[in-house]
Order: sequence, then structure tokens, then C-alpha cells
Amino acid sequence: MVAERSQLDQVNVLASAASWAWPEALRRLFQPRGVNLMVADDANDFVNVIGRTRIHATIVDMESERSNGLATIKIIRMQYPLVPCILLTNRVDRDVLGQALQLDVFGVVDKPVDMQNLQRLLNRLFLKRYNSPIFEQ
Repeated sequence: MVAERSQLDQVNVLASAASWAWPEALRRLFQPRGVNLMVADDANDFVNVIGRTRIHATIVDMESERSNGLATIKIIRMQYPLVPCILLTNRVDRDVLGQALQLDVFGVVDKPVDMQNLQRLLNRLFLKRYNSPIFEQ
């Protein structure tokens, strides 16, 4: 795993803040891999953090308490079109999937989040984008 980390340097993933156990679940997935979890409250936080720090992926909650996830991704895309985004949602339907496709979202994850499915999606993202198996099971 040292080789993968040095290939990517420091790995940072930026996720939506949540009042539920979401950040803690992500930490349990990320810490053993040396991945830094950063948390954003709203669209402005996402843009500010991405502007200051190399972010390898974002995980945006569509039903965040502070902002709409699709609107957040639109704002991210305006300034940082190449940052990979994953969307979490309570409602996976044609409308949401169509909007996610238009915004070039890497993947849509149904809530409650199955952490193994999320790990597989992150593995595909990091293999495709960074040629790194850091999330391999």
C-alpha cells in the first residue's frame, strides 16, 4: 500500500457533513488506507476546500441539511470540472440519474449507504482516474 500512497501522495476525499453517523463510517473506511477525510457544510465549503487542497474525490449528499447536492455539484463543476463526484441520495429515479449524468457524476449511491458498495465504487474511481487500487478489498 505504500506504493499506492506515494503514487498519489496524500489522498484527500471531501464529503458532505451530516448529523448522522456518516462521517464516522467514512473514517472507518478511509483511515486504514491512509485517506484523509475532509468535510464540507455547503457548496461554498466544497469550493473553498477544493481551491486550497488537492481533492481526489467528493461525496455529496443530495439531501444535505445545508444545501442541495445536485446544486452543489453544479457549483463544483463550474470551477473544478475534473474533480470526480459521487452523489448520495434517498431517491434514485430517472430524473436524479439523468441530472447526475448531465453533471458527469461518477456514481450515484442509494441511502442508506451500503459501505461495501461505496468501497467498490471508490475502488473503480481510483483505478480508473488515478491507476491506484487504494480502495481494493
